[in-house]
Amino acid sequence: MADLSAIGLRRPPADPSSVDLSLSHPDAGVARAMAALNGPVLVLGAGGKIGLHLCLMLRAAAQQSGRDLRVVAVSRFKTLRDRETFAVNGVETIAADLSVQAEVAKLPDAPTVFFLAGVKFGTSDSPGLLEAMNVIMPRLVAERYAHSLIVAFSTGCVYPFVDFRSGGANESTPTAPVGAYAESCLRREHAFAEVARRSPNARVVLVRLNYSVEYRYGVLLDIATKVFQREPVDVTMGYVNVIWQRDAVSQIIQSTALAGNPPVPINITGAETHSVRSLAEKFGRVFGVKPIVVGQESPTAWLSDASESHRRFGRPAHDIDAMVGDVAAWIQNGGDTWRKPTGFEKRDGQF
Repeated sequence: MADLSAIGLRRPPADPSSVDLSLSHPDAGVARAMAALNGPVLVLGAGGKIGLHLCLMLRAAAQQSGRDLRVVAVSRFKTLRDRETFAVNGVETIAADLSVQAEVAKLPDAPTVFFLAGVKFGTSDSPGLLEAMNVIMPRLVAERYAHSLIVAFSTGCVYPFVDFRSGGANESTPTAPVGAYAESCLRREHAFAEVARRSPNARVVLVRLNYSVEYRYGVLLDIATKVFQREPVDVTMGYVNVIWQRDAVSQIIQSTALAGNPPVPINITGAETHSVRSLAEKFGRVFGVKPIVVGQESPTAWLSDASESHRRFGRPAHDIDAMVGDVAAWIQNGGDTWRKPTGFEKRDGQF
C-alpha cells in the first residue's frame, strides 16, 4: 500500500462533523451571491446527501457578511440526516412530506427556495413512485412558490449519451433522456417551466448536476472501493465528469444569479472528461494494487460541458488529483461511507 505522505496526498478530516464543515466552507463567489439573496431561504428536500452542506454554506456565508439570514431545512428527515444535525449548526428545520399538498401549503413563504427532493434508486420497477416524487411533487412546490426565486435540482442525465471526445452536452444540446429515471427528471424540469409560464414573477434556474463527489459517496468512491477491495471495475460506461461537493454547492448557490423566466438550465460539473479506466489506475497506484478491469469502453457516455458555469463562477477549485487523493486517504484510514453506490455504470438508465 502506498504511503500517502510520499505521494503528497492530504490527510482526510478526522470525523463526520469535520467532513461536513470542510464541504460547507463558502468561498468569495458565494459571499457575492449571498448579498443579492433575500430570506428566509428554504432548502426543500434537505435530508439527503447534499442538503446539509448547502444549508451550512448558506448559513456560514450569511454570518460572514454580517447578515442574520434565516436558513430553513425542510425534509421528512428519515434518510441520511436527522433534524439535530441541522439545528446544532443554526439551521432551522421543518419536518414535512413534500408529496402531500396540505403540508406544502403550510410551509412558510420564502423569496428564495432550493428544491433538492426526488427519487432515483430502486425506481426501475416503480413508475408510480417516479411520477409521484419527480413530477407531481415538483409541480406542487412550483405552484406554492410561484412568486419566488427557485433553484431546482436536475441532472445531466436529461441529455443523450454523447461521444467522449465531444467535450460533453451543453445547455443548448437537445434533451433526450435514457430510461425512466432520466425521463422523470426532464418532466420535473417541465413542471417548473409550466408553472413559470403562468406566473410572470417566477424565476427558476435548473441545475443539471453530474457527478458531485465527496469522501463518503460518489463515482470516485465507487471506483476506489472496488480497486481497494480487489473487485472488478466495469469500464463499459467508460467516461465520467466529476466535481467535488464543496465546489458544486458553491456554484449551485451562485447559480441564483441566473434564474429567469422561462427557467434557465445550467450544467454544473468538473472541467474534464475522465476515463474510468484511468481513474481505476490512479487509485491502484495509491493503494499499491493492480485494478481488475472488465468490459470495453463504449464511445458514448453521459457527459456535460460546464464551460458556461465555469465562465461565470470560475473553474472548480478541487482538481482530479486532489479528489482522488482525498477519497483514497479516506478509504485507507477506514472512514465510514454512506454505502450507497451511484450506479454510474448503468447504460440502460434503470436505477
